[in-house]
Amino acid sequence: MSPRPRRQAGETLQTTLEQHLRHITETAAPPFGEEARAELVAGLWRAAGLPVERDEVGNVVADVPGGSGPRVLVAAHLDTVFGADVAVSVRRDGGRLCAPGIGDNSASLAVLTTFAERLAGDEGALRPRLTLAATVGEEGVGDLRGARRLVADHADAADCFVAVDGHLGTVVAQAVGSRRLVARFRGPGGHSWGDYPAASAVHAAGGAIHALAGLSVPTEPRTSLNVGQVWGGTSVNAIAQEAGFNLDLRSLDGDVLEDLERRARGAIGAAARRAGCEVELEPIGDRPAAFVDNHALVACALRALEAVGEKGSVVASSTDANAAMARGLPAIAFGVYRGGDAHRTSEWLDPASLALGYRAFEHLLACLAESRG
Repeated sequence: MSPRPRRQAGETLQTTLEQHLRHITETAAPPFGEEARAELVAGLWRAAGLPVERDEVGNVVADVPGGSGPRVLVAAHLDTVFGADVAVSVRRDGGRLCAPGIGDNSASLAVLTTFAERLAGDEGALRPRLTLAATVGEEGVGDLRGARRLVADHADAADCFVAVDGHLGTVVAQAVGSRRLVARFRGPGGHSWGDYPAASAVHAAGGAIHALAGLSVPTEPRTSLNVGQVWGGTSVNAIAQEAGFNLDLRSLDGDVLEDLERRARGAIGAAARRAGCEVELEPIGDRPAAFVDNHALVACALRALEAVGEKGSVVASSTDANAAMARGLPAIAFGVYRGGDAHRTSEWLDPASLALGYRAFEHLLACLAESRG
């Protein structure tokens, strides 16, 4: 093939990817509010000729006709971390495209949607038997509800699972486990002068956070503890009756995670008692720590990246692939874009990286068609 047709094909691919990226990014998908984006993706996949279904939790699922070799579940999550009040218009800043959620995970959905559209004109391409999915509930307290449902429905017929998520060059091969809790403190409250020193729920929450910050957190296996949200009180001159926070605990090791949660619960309960308040701890998330034999999958991913001139990095993270690994299904997460500031309103993406990520994804599929995953 001559250089000029290759450039034209690349330009067409780039234009398609950017168009889908903008459309998907600007269709808001807040936690538990993915419906508009799900309908958008479902419509685009149907228009591409795929037999699309919606399952009971809201996932968009389509079996791709044709293919050979193993059956591969490929999923990209629909939701973002941003609430419905956050503006999601895409703007260009020099060579970057910027918008909340533009990379995580609109870029992956744009790649899968472009892939679906180009299937009819690329019938001779080597690829495995595929089930494509756009999943709900990956972010925040969604607790992987979409990926869990997808795996429950399709794992028995699948050979492996690929979550399309993350930065180009990154291959997630191990699932980071997490436990998430809401701590709600309650006390008598009252007037800050007239009822002082009545017990304050805010003081109890603050004492608990201070105690959590003093806990010993292992560095090996890598483990983390974070209070991500805090709330409480009604006025500057009122002793707070209610307060609370959300706690996120993570580890590569399930037993270590279990021990950290036990110690965290103890620290929170002791702080509440010292402050004269009651506390309620509610679990709001439980992602399994897992590792499976995914050597063949990882090898294919690294070869795919090498084929487009990218150096691969094998890491551990928490993605939709956790649900598959917990089931014992070989799984990875595979990134397809370059960008930064994920989970921030300043999130940005290098649009030129999308075509590279798309081609890496094609190489991954070709490799999997010849492998058992």
